Amino acid sequence: MSLKTLKGLVPAALLGLALAPPLQAGPVPPLVLAVGGEPEGGFDPVMGWGRYGNPLFQATLLRFDADLTMVGDLATSWSLSDDRLTWTIKLRQDAKFSDGTALTAEDVAFTFNTARDAGGLVDMKILREARAIAPDTVALELTRPQITFTSHLVGLGIVPKAGYGADYARHPIGAGPFRMVEWRPGEQLVVEPNPYWHGGAIAFPRVSFIFGEEAAAIALAQTGAVQVAAVPPAGSDAPPAGMRALHVKTVDNRGVMFPMVPAGGKTAEGKPIGNDVTADPAIRRALNQLLDRKALVDLALEGHGRPAHGPADGLPWDQPASALPDADPIAAAVTLEAAGWIDGNGDGLREKNGQEARFTLVYPASDSLRQALALGVAEQAKSVGIAIEPSGKSWDDIENVMHQDAVLFGWGAHDPSEIHALYHGDFAGVDYYNAGYYRNPAVDAHLDAAQAAPDFAASLPDWQAAQWDGRTGFGARGDAAWAWLVNIDHNYWVSDCLDLGPLQIEPHGHGYPITQGLQGWTWTCK
Repeated sequence: MSLKTLKGLVPAALLGLALAPPLQAGPVPPLVLAVGGEPEGGFDPVMGWGRYGNPLFQATLLRFDADLTMVGDLATSWSLSDDRLTWTIKLRQDAKFSDGTALTAEDVAFTFNTARDAGGLVDMKILREARAIAPDTVALELTRPQITFTSHLVGLGIVPKAGYGADYARHPIGAGPFRMVEWRPGEQLVVEPNPYWHGGAIAFPRVSFIFGEEAAAIALAQTGAVQVAAVPPAGSDAPPAGMRALHVKTVDNRGVMFPMVPAGGKTAEGKPIGNDVTADPAIRRALNQLLDRKALVDLALEGHGRPAHGPADGLPWDQPASALPDADPIAAAVTLEAAGWIDGNGDGLREKNGQEARFTLVYPASDSLRQALALGVAEQAKSVGIAIEPSGKSWDDIENVMHQDAVLFGWGAHDPSEIHALYHGDFAGVDYYNAGYYRNPAVDAHLDAAQAAPDFAASLPDWQAAQWDGRTGFGARGDAAWAWLVNIDHNYWVSDCLDLGPLQIEPHGHGYPITQGLQGWTWTCK
C-alpha cells in the first residue's frame, strides 16, 4: 500500500503509528487495536458505557468468564433474599481506584443509585435503593423480583462517590485494569495498566485503540501498525503477513421484527401503529418456513455466521423446539393457502380479501450487512407470492415508522433480559424493544415467572416456555413475532505474536467485545 493511499484512509495524527516498524525483539512493546467501540458520550458506566462488553477503566461486581459463568470481580459473595427483593453483595477489601483510594460499599451504593436516577441507557428503575450496610457489604433492594437484575451486577462499572462529577465521562477513574492516558475523540484512546488493580500484572505497558472506518483498520493492519483489527466478512480470510484470521461465534443476531396488530392506531406522538399484512400470523409463519437462512449466511456474511431461529440460539435459556424447519417453500405455500392468501389472478402476488401480500422492510441505510439481508429476504419471499419492499432509512426515520413497518433489527446479549424487553406486553411500543406491539398473556406469565425465580437456574424453564410451551409462545412455532435470520461471526485479524486466551461467545456489537479478556492477553514472540 502506498503512502499516498494510506494518507487517504488514516487521520494524520495516526500516521506515525501506521508507519511504525513491526514487532521486534527488545523491550515489551505497546499493543495497538483497531476494533472500534468508541462511545459517543464518553466512558461513564452510569450512562451506559461498558454494558455490551469490557468497561476497561471500571471494575464490576461480577463478570462472565469465557463460558459465560458468573464469577466475582469486586464481589467475593452474593446472595438473593427469600422474597427475591434484595441482593446482598460482599466486597473484596483490596480493591482501589486508579487514584489510589479504596473502593468501598459506599461507592457501590452511590453508583447504583446514580444509575437508577440518571435516565441513561442503564434501565435501573426497578432498583428501590442501594445501601452500604458495612464498609465491605452493600444491599441492593428491588421494587419487585427480577432475576435478570444480575445483568447490572455484571455490566455496571463502579465509579467513585468522591470523584464522580460532570466531567467524569472524559476523565474516568475506576478500579478496573486500565487507566486513561489520552483520549482524542474520533482518533485514538491510549490507556495504561492501573497500578492499583486487584487482578495482577498486565503484559502491555500501554494499549492504544485506533478509531475510524473499517478501511482504516484494514490499512493499518496491512502496514503492521496494529495487532488486532476488526474487519468485515468480505476478505476476512485473507489477513496480511504476520496476522491470522479469527472468526468468533456470537449471539449478535439480525432478524425481522413484525408489526403484530392491524393498522389504524397511533402513538401518543402521532406515529402510526400496525400493519394489516404482518398482523396475519400466516404471513409471519410462512416467512419463517420459507427463509433459507443458510443461503442468507452465505450471501450476506460470506459464510461467516450461522442461521438464527431465536434471540438466544445456543444459550441456556434458548428453546430450540420453538423453531420451524426453514428453507421449505412448499410448507410456506400450504400455510398461506390454508389462511386464504391466494394468487387469484396469476400475477405471482398473493391476496386475501382484496389485501395484497405486500409490506415494507426497513433497515438502517448506513448498514450494508442489513441491506444485503433485506434484499435477500425480499428475493426469497417472491417465490411464495409475498412482495417485500426493502427501504433504507436513517435511525430517526426508522423511529417514525417502526410500529407500522417490519424492521431489520439486531440484538444479542449474555443474559435473557432482552427476551423480556422484546416480547413482554409491558414493553409494547417502548423504545426499540417491542416495537411491533406484541402481546400474549401466556408469554407474559412465563416471562414474569422467570423473573420471579429464586435463582437463575430455576428461571430457565420459563424463559424456554415463553418461546414455546407446547401450545403457544413467541417463537416461530407459536406467534412467530419475528423471523430471526442470522447470528453473525465477528471477524478479526490478529497478530501471530498475540495470545488472546479463552474467548467468549460474543454479544451484539462487532469489534469491541473481543477485548473482554484484554487484561489477560500476552505476547508470544521474543
